[in-house]
Amino acid sequence: MILTTENNLLISSLLLFAGVIASKTSGKTGIPALLIFLGVGMLAGSDGIGGIVFDDPSLTQFLGIIALTFILFSGGLDTKWPSVKPILAQGISLSTIGVLLTSISLGGFVYWISDLTLLESLLLGSIVSSTDAAAVFSILRSKSIGLKGNLRPLLELESGSNDPMAYFLTISLTSLITIQDFSIKEIIPMFFTQMIVGALLGWLIGRGIVLIVNKIKLDTEGLYPVLMISLVMLTYTLTDLLGGNGFLAVYICALTVGNGKMLHKRSMMKFFDGVAWLMQVVMFITLGLLVFPSQMLPVIGLALAAAIFLIVIARPLGVFLTLLPFKYNFKEKLFISWVGLRGAVPIVFATFPMIHGVEMSDVIFHIVFFIVLTSVAVQATTLSLAAKILGLALPEGLKKKSLLDIELSEDVKNELIEVDLPENAGVIGKKILEIGFPSTCLIVLISRNGKFITPNGETELKGNDTLMIMADDSEQQDVIKKVLMIE
Repeated sequence: MILTTENNLLISSLLLFAGVIASKTSGKTGIPALLIFLGVGMLAGSDGIGGIVFDDPSLTQFLGIIALTFILFSGGLDTKWPSVKPILAQGISLSTIGVLLTSISLGGFVYWISDLTLLESLLLGSIVSSTDAAAVFSILRSKSIGLKGNLRPLLELESGSNDPMAYFLTISLTSLITIQDFSIKEIIPMFFTQMIVGALLGWLIGRGIVLIVNKIKLDTEGLYPVLMISLVMLTYTLTDLLGGNGFLAVYICALTVGNGKMLHKRSMMKFFDGVAWLMQVVMFITLGLLVFPSQMLPVIGLALAAAIFLIVIARPLGVFLTLLPFKYNFKEKLFISWVGLRGAVPIVFATFPMIHGVEMSDVIFHIVFFIVLTSVAVQATTLSLAAKILGLALPEGLKKKSLLDIELSEDVKNELIEVDLPENAGVIGKKILEIGFPSTCLIVLISRNGKFITPNGETELKGNDTLMIMADDSEQQDVIKKVLMIE
């Protein structure tokens, strides 16, 4: 089927609908929704049952950049500075040194086993060197994976901040291959320019956004999201125009906005969460359309070897070496290595060599696509299991979330913690006043058989109750588990 003006809208709406409906099976089958979106695109493509002919890397790159911009902004909005501050050095190290080490090691391996040149091999390594923000955010948050310590904020900070480094390496190596006058001496000053300008503009624009939203008085509240969309795109484009890294600017801008005191922030966060999901669906389906599965067959051996090396050696090597100065044990480093999810971003980055005329760009693109498929299929489906095996998962039933979708103000230092009370808990049948609950915690609500109960000291606890507990801080989780006698 050839895309025309008349059927574009129909096809787009059907693909979006099919992707969302298909994702409903994700929870039952354990297959990540992102993989389902890719599958929908591939099935609809020229090699699939849909027969849609789509071969436009430029349009794909354009859509991918827009999508990644909003995904990074949404992720940054949800990132709390108090949780990020203690692991800032580790996160920055992983997103720079870790990415570089992964890129070099994978590039060297591909050069050793393939006919690609050294620069082409390093380009391939650079394209897949970063963990994917869309994949990490959606997997960790949609599955509500509870992790001990500060692992989750570290993983989310790394995934949100390492795309700029991978982007820089991809652009630099593409330029080295395609531009005769471009030399390695130009890379280092370009790196510092991109990062410094990107970080500075991101912070300045973020502060400006908070000021604008608080001061401006729009007649209609629905215009505030429109205002924010324009400012997000302005952040990326202005930074890129001034020689900075647009992706870094967007993420830091979102961190600044998300941790500032701004009117309508709650509604903005929910709005951009929906926009981020829309962008993920559009991006993955579009990338699925762009790939030709039949063209992956000749490179499947090389692609599989590269994927295994990346997951088993390159990523762990980058993590273990980067985190040497920091106090992480072997199991924590191993889990961080396993959460090296690759998603749509490497596929978007793989369109840069195609657009700039790199000779082996088609081969690189299909190898990258296979690596992404392998990563999402293998790593994303086993994150919860890996956390449990390594002893890094929070106890079953202890989750830092809200039964009623209540969010506390940034000024409030308490935590709302949900506890699913299993039938074998030692406190079943006891009254709240009998269990010796610590003074630093308070059961504020109980969900039982689809109804909410306001508890008091005489309330008897029953199996399968869900307790909402107000605690002084998140460190009370082990105390709560012990008092409730949850194994």
